[in-house]
Amino acid sequence: MGTPRTDWQQRLESLGFAFHTIDGQPYWREDVHYVFEADEIDQIEAATSELHALCLEAVDRIVRAGRYAELGLGDRAAALVERSWWDREPALYGRMDLAYDGHSPPRLLEYNADTPTALFEASVAQWYWLQDVATDADQFNSIHEALVERWRTLPAASHVHFAACYESTEDALTCDYLIDTCLQAGHRATALDVEQIGWSGTDFIDLDNAPIERLFKLYPWEWMLAEPFAEHLPQTRLRWFEPAWKMLLSNKAILPLLWEYFPRHPNLLPASRRRTDIDGAVVRKPYWGREGAGIVVLGKGETGGASAEPCIFQAFSPLPVFDGRHALVGSWVVGNAAVGIGMREDADCITRNTSCFVPHLFR
Repeated sequence: MGTPRTDWQQRLESLGFAFHTIDGQPYWREDVHYVFEADEIDQIEAATSELHALCLEAVDRIVRAGRYAELGLGDRAAALVERSWWDREPALYGRMDLAYDGHSPPRLLEYNADTPTALFEASVAQWYWLQDVATDADQFNSIHEALVERWRTLPAASHVHFAACYESTEDALTCDYLIDTCLQAGHRATALDVEQIGWSGTDFIDLDNAPIERLFKLYPWEWMLAEPFAEHLPQTRLRWFEPAWKMLLSNKAILPLLWEYFPRHPNLLPASRRRTDIDGAVVRKPYWGREGAGIVVLGKGETGGASAEPCIFQAFSPLPVFDGRHALVGSWVVGNAAVGIGMREDADCITRNTSCFVPHLFR
């Protein structure tokens, strides 16, 4: 348990965090917080680094074998993935969702590798909470510093455009925060709504008709490929954040391939595109579901019937429960390094966009 700061709403809003409450219900909680032991943080950090390395190896194997159909990707997507992978286009960040009870090894539930949410909460909001309530404690959180350093790997004084759906308060805050980290790294930055990006016939352009050379897009690749402008994607040498090869990792169909490539790995759960391959309870997940959408838990022997979209099945791994709340570890990767965590919780085992964010510390 914990005691909320008396003016916690105002403190969060002063940071730009305006969606601490959603539809009258708390999204941010500080009446409680999670306390870790140092060795538990070490386990999470090591597991995240190991899993990220496995994921990169899986991408390489998929590209070399051309196994795109198993991830539901067509020829256009496959060509973009291949070009970005062979060009070694750098990635910025991602968030792994882990089931971890403090005893068994952390297990990967999914990798939010393209447009992960809860970044500002993990990087900024919980850090300021720690400074206010527990200055003698520490927190697994070097996300901000890692982002700034990651931007510094670009050529000096680069110009990076940032695009999001700015009508979404959360997307706007996330994009503006990333712009700040980019500016701190010494680059120029221009913000655009996704709909403001134009096409000149040879380049994607901004509102001043200037070609866009580097673009961070808080817009999923699968949505981009469904847009009318998708036909132009192969024609440009624009550098994307996140790069197109992240389509493989942000797709839940990567989970069966990870299990195939690295069977019985302690940080993975059995997964398959066929329900009959996994005995016992499973979680059925759509390839491109986001924020808990379309996720169904099926008991032993249950098939769930036909699904309207392609799905995978992953062995059910219960989340630890504290005071009736199911706790999920969101472990952040910047570049290739594990750099921090954010805790989410809900009344059941499915984590949604409304699931509460709860700060953490360790001593």
